[in-house]
Amino acid sequence: MSGAERTSGRASGRTSGQASGQADGKHLADSHDLIRVHGARVNNLKDVSVELPKRRLTVFTGVSGSGKSSLVFGTVAAESQRLINETYSAFVQGFMPTLSRPEVDVLDGLTTAIIVDQQRMGADPRSTVGTATDANAMLRILFSRLGDPFIGPPPAFSFNVPTVHGAGAITVERGEGSKTEKRTYSRAGGMCPRCEGRGSVTDIDLGQLYDDAKSLNEGALTVPGYKPGGWNYRLYTESGLIDPDKPIREYTEKERHAFLHLEPTRMKIAGINMTYEGLVLRLQKSMLSKDRAALQPHIRAFVDRAVTFTACPECEGTRLSTAARSSKIKGRSIADVCALQISDLADWVRELDEPSVGPLMASLRQVLDSFSEIGLGYLSLDRPAGTLSGGEAQRVKMIRQLGSSLTDVTYVFDEPTTGLHPHDIRRMNDLLLRLRDKGNTVLVVEHKPETIAIADHVVDLGPGAGSAGGTVCFEGSVDALRASGTITGRHFDDRAALKPEVRTPTGVLEIRGASAHNLREVDVDVPLGVLTVVTGVAGSGKSSLVHGSLVSGAALKGGAPEGVVAIDQSPIRGSRRSNPATYSGLLEPIRKAFAKANGVKPALFSANSEGACPTCNGAGVVYTDLAMMAGVATVCEECEGRRFQAAVLEYRLGGRNIAEVLAMSADEAESFFSTGEARTPAAHTVLTRLTDVGLGYLTLGQPLTTLSGGERQRLKLAAQMAEKGGIYVLDEPTAGLHLADVEQLLGLLDRLVDSGKSVIVVEHHQAVMAHADWIIDLGPGAGHDGGRIVFEGTPTALITDPATLTGRHLAEYVGA
Repeated sequence: MSGAERTSGRASGRTSGQASGQADGKHLADSHDLIRVHGARVNNLKDVSVELPKRRLTVFTGVSGSGKSSLVFGTVAAESQRLINETYSAFVQGFMPTLSRPEVDVLDGLTTAIIVDQQRMGADPRSTVGTATDANAMLRILFSRLGDPFIGPPPAFSFNVPTVHGAGAITVERGEGSKTEKRTYSRAGGMCPRCEGRGSVTDIDLGQLYDDAKSLNEGALTVPGYKPGGWNYRLYTESGLIDPDKPIREYTEKERHAFLHLEPTRMKIAGINMTYEGLVLRLQKSMLSKDRAALQPHIRAFVDRAVTFTACPECEGTRLSTAARSSKIKGRSIADVCALQISDLADWVRELDEPSVGPLMASLRQVLDSFSEIGLGYLSLDRPAGTLSGGEAQRVKMIRQLGSSLTDVTYVFDEPTTGLHPHDIRRMNDLLLRLRDKGNTVLVVEHKPETIAIADHVVDLGPGAGSAGGTVCFEGSVDALRASGTITGRHFDDRAALKPEVRTPTGVLEIRGASAHNLREVDVDVPLGVLTVVTGVAGSGKSSLVHGSLVSGAALKGGAPEGVVAIDQSPIRGSRRSNPATYSGLLEPIRKAFAKANGVKPALFSANSEGACPTCNGAGVVYTDLAMMAGVATVCEECEGRRFQAAVLEYRLGGRNIAEVLAMSADEAESFFSTGEARTPAAHTVLTRLTDVGLGYLTLGQPLTTLSGGERQRLKLAAQMAEKGGIYVLDEPTAGLHLADVEQLLGLLDRLVDSGKSVIVVEHHQAVMAHADWIIDLGPGAGHDGGRIVFEGTPTALITDPATLTGRHLAEYVGA
């Protein structure tokens, strides 16, 4: 073939390839500019079909429980992650979480999804803001290179790495002979040996663990979960190391050591190979090594009674060994710089001029500047990760994405404005737009109109919540949403008006010299008998004032008042067996009513007890584990998903069996238990609280794991309203609430105050501020720039005070 023919052939091939890859002058590869979802049926979605534009900012709106998270997280993001996981080998997949394919007919045009949600960060006491990002790792390298004196490689500055020494003999085979050599081994770690890197030590009151006048067989142990007959109890009674019939006070020194402090020992107990260890060691591992906030309420109450936490006297709470703290750069140890406010730490790093570690310094500066850029410059790197709010945790997770070079990926955010002051929301909006402008697809579940307003595309789900939702009510631009007749469109421009008259306080709570965290000896009078709203930018000291001073009573003149009910943002804990009926305490009076009407035991009407279907153990479904593949859940054939034995379903109350009652909505159940044979005042009271907080549409037996974040927050509020208290303290109750739901919440707060309660709310939502009787504004900034009272008075007085950020944003909101 001649050279001319080869050239002609190549040109011909190129022309043919271009023709097959182009349509109407546009390359086919550029035609995949939509994420197509057809026939989505996850949770309450009803064959939803949407087309989402790529490389644009799409906001998903709708009332709480309308199906937003089911579409975005449960369908689009879940399938993207599942497909990525399938690219790994079966061996690797065995170590990864198994994800089943969402119930959807077609999912097309997906890209790699990066999920930034509001799940709380790990509650391990050794997890901090620094360890959750790359900042601590970089600082450890920096100190190992520049620290004076030199004490070792980066692990020598880590409070998660203990110092290890070892020596012994090894046999080295050379040629036909062998030689024994002595070797030593050591690894320098930065962990404080006294507190093991936790920063605090515990002192246990043994009198709270057991009654020493009783023997084990007489039920001496008083620890939660250590009931006579249970395995935790039998571990001690049947170990053979101690006499279970002897009162604990009569134990010998040897028996006492075996009972409380014996190191883990393998032995056969009741014919089963088990590990025995002393009670104190066992409790330290199972309860005391966990973050207090992560414990179940009854265990937390026990820990509060039995344990005193104090800062470790050896490391002074820094978690680091003496050697790690001795190495310094410009007079500061790694413990010193981790305790600095991050904005100050960034300034300190900029002052270092060390060309030998130039690339490291540039990366560290970028990470630290990202904290300030995202509104978290007031944190410190040694702040425990478990103490961050949901909004703070989400923004910490965003740090990794800000400097990322990745493009054409899908970022999925779950209400990124949660916990943000209106001033900070604008900065968050800028970040979302920056991610989009780099060529990424940004999907945001959001309620705040300020963030909805910047969307390129809006998908509104509804029209209601639960079974009344799950359909797409609107797709299009923000302007078209405003003109639509959907709930979101009608309420988009709603603005709560200032009250013409505010209530008169019935008294005050005097806070004097409050100094928790960043508070600067704050003196303030909190009025009683009215709706008080505490405002300020994120990190200004609101939670420190309310929870650290008011709820704990630490800075209250006269001590903590009786009857304070605090409702914070800690997540509801519960398995798929938990539901609104069990969580709210509603199931107890229902079971008793069924038992009384039929002359049988209440336990029969619990799917977690005697009434459970024996085939599925009351779960309603049978799970089949398929190792590294997604497990399969099939409806139980015996009970047909109703969870109860057939004999139990024969018993009726008001013509309904227990399964039919649990299938009712709260609204339906409220009328059912109000009159006739089924009249049960205790159940009706709980159901009234559920409807008051806007959860009347929930079915009583719906698993807690299927509830949205806003629904869980309101369920917690309904359950806490049962507490006998005169002062209610709420932490951002509008989190996860639609604009229409905020109106209902304001009505609930009014009813609480009108019934004689005092309501104190930590809140950023301008509608709640405008509705308040009294506002306490902290600031003017965050961290050490905050911690002061910058305003206290009525909302009307606040909007006439242009000196504060809150005042300016509230004035803009009400149109003043």
